[in-house]
Amino acid sequence: MGMRSIESIAGASQEQAEDKGTTTRRLLSELRPHGRRLVLILVLVVVAAAAQAGGPWLIGRAIDLYILRGDVDGLAWTMLLLLGVYLIGTFASRGQILQVGSVGQSVLASLRERIFKRLLRLPLGYFDRRPAGDLMSRVTNDVDTLNQFLSQGITQLLGSLFSLVGIVIAMLVLDWRLALACFAVIPAMLLTNVYFARRARRAFRTTRETVGDVTAGLQEEIVGIREAQAFNRTEANIERFRERNAANRTANVQAVAITSAFAPAIDVLGTLATALVIGYGGYLVVNGTLTVGLLTAFLIYVQQFFRPIQLASQVYTQAQSALAGGERIYNILDERTEPSDPPDAPKLDRVQGRIELENVSFVYDPGRPVLRDVSFRVEPGQTVALVGPTGAGKTTIANLIPRFYDASEGAVRIDGHDVREVERRGLREKIATVLQEPFLFSGTIAENIGYGRKDATRAEIEAAAQAVSAHSFIAALPDGYDTTLGTSGGTLSGGQRQLLSFARAVLADPRILILDEATSNIDTRTEALIQETLSTLLKGRTSLVIAHRLSTIRNADLILVIEAGCIAESGTHAELLKKNGLYANLYRRQFREPVTPGG
Repeated sequence: MGMRSIESIAGASQEQAEDKGTTTRRLLSELRPHGRRLVLILVLVVVAAAAQAGGPWLIGRAIDLYILRGDVDGLAWTMLLLLGVYLIGTFASRGQILQVGSVGQSVLASLRERIFKRLLRLPLGYFDRRPAGDLMSRVTNDVDTLNQFLSQGITQLLGSLFSLVGIVIAMLVLDWRLALACFAVIPAMLLTNVYFARRARRAFRTTRETVGDVTAGLQEEIVGIREAQAFNRTEANIERFRERNAANRTANVQAVAITSAFAPAIDVLGTLATALVIGYGGYLVVNGTLTVGLLTAFLIYVQQFFRPIQLASQVYTQAQSALAGGERIYNILDERTEPSDPPDAPKLDRVQGRIELENVSFVYDPGRPVLRDVSFRVEPGQTVALVGPTGAGKTTIANLIPRFYDASEGAVRIDGHDVREVERRGLREKIATVLQEPFLFSGTIAENIGYGRKDATRAEIEAAAQAVSAHSFIAALPDGYDTTLGTSGGTLSGGQRQLLSFARAVLADPRILILDEATSNIDTRTEALIQETLSTLLKGRTSLVIAHRLSTIRNADLILVIEAGCIAESGTHAELLKKNGLYANLYRRQFREPVTPGG
């Protein structure tokens, strides 16, 4: 798999970037449940801004009324008042930071929970098209960018905006002529902001995409480390990761290059405004129409006028990254979940286990059908085996029964009920699936076996393990059933992990059992043990068995040979051997035995 270029990532068609204003409005809407605290924050911001705007006025007053006149007492009281104003501003700023941080963390916790809920409710087709590492990057890295902005950046941004408003009002009240001289640079400032905003937006969207690409690649390489070492791919994989990492580095460098040029541009404009105020203000002082204290206060205001803008330029970097991360987060939240159950959908409380597929066709991608007009019927308690070459559509058929996917055409029925018209939760409670690659969660062995039944007792868990011949190896472990497993089963062998997945299915006590290549990773001795218990496991249950090992399905009540998405042959083992067709050919190639017309 080749590395995507920065340009292709930035222009990815699957996830068109939302309009900047739309993402901003959606992020702001997350604050609605915290209305009262936002009012408190607003009050604190106004108090802090007023304190900042009042300081230079008191300094100018002290110069004109007390310092130039030698009034020490008046100067002392003014300085005490100035100290009080700044203390009030400091406490208001502190309270504002605490409140914004608390609200921001509440918003982020809510977002994480909603993302997790949405991911668990998305159809499997969504995960077929997206790397797990990229989704993890959205939940972690992209949410973290919002964390930085909501917990720190937005506090600075609000303070800067209200401080700027207070400073502008104070400047106009003190002397409108000097205020206009300072404001002469505002048009250039706005043009500068627009220029950098457009480029920074695209740059930070690219950084979020490339970091997702790096995370996805990292997750893939870690999961496939055994294959990488077995096929001597470590150096090639290191080079591929180096290329992905370089793409992310380049994207970040481009983003930093754009944003880092913004602050110096504002500095130049600030210097120009200061020069204008000093030149024009000095002229007014010389002519006697402006006092020295007022000019001094105005110069402080000019510095304060550009300080919030400079601070906002730093926050702007965070904001652009946060908006880019927000786009990717909302892309997940906007995905359509699994179709809801129909109103008043019946719950399958009692299931006999009759399965029927009627003229079923299915496509993952338009124009590429996987199943074509598949029809068959399985009576309660029967075992049906699906055999055929890889990619024929066997697993797809199995996935349609518990409604992991919905048929594109035709109907899948359980006991005569279309699976699309019954409660999904009740349907899946009656079905258990054992996959070729079992997945074990971090936790104890007992917790993994009881994963499908929260109310299972220890005795029931041990009975399920004994039913699949897993009790002996579990008991031999240092902590037995309380042994904690690491990622994907820790140090257990493939056969042991598969036995635990069998025990999990047994404990769930399903009416319908699906075994998807469930014995392919088990050694011959373990398979022999499983075969001894399969008769008990399958007894009274409708079973769908997918296997490449034909020895595991000889006793099936019905064998369906799937080829190119269609049922090519059907019958019992003996009947299909007599036909000397596709099944017999599969049997001959696997066992290297001649097949006579008599079977």
